Amino acid sequence: MELLRNLPWRRAALAVVLNLLALSLSTTALLGSYWCVGTQKVPKPLCGKSQTTKCIGVPMPPDGGTGNSSFPTQDVVHYSWETGDDRFAFRYFHTGMWVSCEENIEGSDEKCRSFIELSPPAERGILWLSLGSEMVYISLLFISFILLLVEMMYTGNPVCGLKLNAFAAVSSVLSGLLGMVAHMMYTQVFQATVNLGPEDWRPHSWDYGWAFYMAWASFTCCMASAVTTLNTYTKTVLEFKRNHQKSCDGSFSADESQHHQCLMQSQFHYREQLQEKPLPSVSEGVDFYSELQQKVLQREPDLELNEVLGKSVGEDPC
Repeated sequence: MELLRNLPWRRAALAVVLNLLALSLSTTALLGSYWCVGTQKVPKPLCGKSQTTKCIGVPMPPDGGTGNSSFPTQDVVHYSWETGDDRFAFRYFHTGMWVSCEENIEGSDEKCRSFIELSPPAERGILWLSLGSEMVYISLLFISFILLLVEMMYTGNPVCGLKLNAFAAVSSVLSGLLGMVAHMMYTQVFQATVNLGPEDWRPHSWDYGWAFYMAWASFTCCMASAVTTLNTYTKTVLEFKRNHQKSCDGSFSADESQHHQCLMQSQFHYREQLQEKPLPSVSEGVDFYSELQQKVLQREPDLELNEVLGKSVGEDPC
């Protein structure tokens, strides 16, 4: 029994942990620049004093380049015997949702450019929409995390906790859907940039990086948190209904005021069912009161039907 009592709290804690993990992964992926990685095929530069690798070797003149030769330096033609892919260098690059950084062959630092400027003009609207959806996705995850924390700490009123649980579940589901759409739109924009982007940027080979997989792992954790929250909400509602039904069934042997309260609640629910129907009939009301009379006579022989109905009519203004 003690284990069953702790199950709702454990499910709520699991939902909070999954939501926090999804929030952390999505934020890291958004700020990272390793959604896609690969190599770019660029011509090798001429070798010089500052660069001796990944370059085309140039033979030095006999005088050591002092300029004392009879031929001007600019008139000297240099021949390279490298053919095929030997004439090119493959530099490493990595791209995120904001910037694209490339390896600088002539130095040790990286050269970064805005990925929004690299994308084709026809795809920039989709890229901005992807960025907006990603931000809303993270915002909804944060709201859901706050609601789950408040629901765990605020245990004074179970009804308020149930409402917070429902809002957290809806927020988690909406954030998961927005995150999925944002990831798919970015993939579409990147593939279009590979084919239609600038010539000096188009990759020779590429693959998805750790930030891309982290973003989809965040989506998985988000949906798992939403399912766990919905499961907690459903089980709590069913538990409330079962407890309420038990209290009403046992009220016939308890005090008379509790019995009248359960009786009025059953009448109220029955009126709601009748209002949902387009054309309620008089025979249904007669059948209800006849069944009510039989239940009262069977369970409480000493209680007069007129007294029960009189109190119900007195409390009901209709």
